[in-house]
Amino acid sequence: MRPLAPDFDLNDLQRYVATMEQERGFSGRTVTEQALLLGEEVGELFKAVRKHQNLGTAAGSVVGTVDEELADIMIFVCAIANRLGIRLNEAITRKEALNETRVWASGVPAS
Repeated sequence: MRPLAPDFDLNDLQRYVATMEQERGFSGRTVTEQALLLGEEVGELFKAVRKHQNLGTAAGSVVGTVDEELADIMIFVCAIANRLGIRLNEAITRKEALNETRVWASGVPAS
């Protein structure tokens, strides 16, 4: 598998994840399985943030770095999007267009 170029975009990442999953035997996972694994990765991110902020983690806990856990999360997000036929660049553009129509006060969306 060719590595990602340093300046890849979301479409490149989604294609890469699809190929990587095929090569590593992960393509048979369901959306539900991927979503549950994504949740576990978010938990690992929380641990990494705790470690980064010197807040301590459970004794014996293996904790990655914040950047590693964010990368894992992005991979799982792409895997879920791929299974559902969602192009993330388009989804983000649509969502931000919707967000731009909302009134924001102090960083909190208005109800």
